[in-house]
Amino acid sequence: MLELKNICYEVETEKGIKEILKNVSLTIDEHFVAITGPNGGGKSTLAKMIAGIIQPTSGQILLDGEDITELGITERAKKGISFAFQQPVHFKGLTVKDLISIAAGKNMSVTDVCNILSEVGLCARNYVNREINNSLSGGELKRIEIAMILARGTKLSIFDEPEAGIDLWSFNSLIKVFEKMRDEINGTILIISHQEKILEIADKIIVVSAGEIEKTGTKEEILPGLLYKATSCQTLTDKQ
Repeated sequence: MLELKNICYEVETEKGIKEILKNVSLTIDEHFVAITGPNGGGKSTLAKMIAGIIQPTSGQILLDGEDITELGITERAKKGISFAFQQPVHFKGLTVKDLISIAAGKNMSVTDVCNILSEVGLCARNYVNREINNSLSGGELKRIEIAMILARGTKLSIFDEPEAGIDLWSFNSLIKVFEKMRDEINGTILIISHQEKILEIADKIIVVSAGEIEKTGTKEEILPGLLYKATSCQTLTDKQ
């Protein structure tokens, strides 16, 4: 279980101190959680803070009751937190098998790597010895990144806008992967997303706006209001 208690995050700008996150408190213990909200509202900042990429100005972060507020990304990874970036990193010279073995913390057999690649919808024989370079598409890289997280078997897997930069076909394939992860993975999946298809498979939706938690609830409680708001804003834009 992840707990955030009175988390604040401030940055210094030319115009003075700017509050990015304002007294954020929440508990995440569901299987599949989606964080959504308007651009610039603090969603990605919150995800990076949970992963340990940035530190809060004040407040406390607990993982299964343990205070991890002062720990960095490496220490939190050892505690069982994984983070997938919007744009997956390229690793020149490393093969897919190498990368998944590193993620697992052991030398994975070809059979084991193939099984994991199959879990994320990749034809294993075409990828196991591929180098992680520019020959791979955004959708392929994201599925390989998910395969790494599956290999690690972490308590908390964080995905920051996994739909960014990929085509519709790849996105639809990713939805199927996330549905399977939701049903089979041991741990919590936390996804930052605007996409309705991702929100529809969430156990819990957290809406972040202007650096604050606007509302939380089940998809049945939250999604209709979000869709109505989106439709109303589009209608207003069309009239202008």
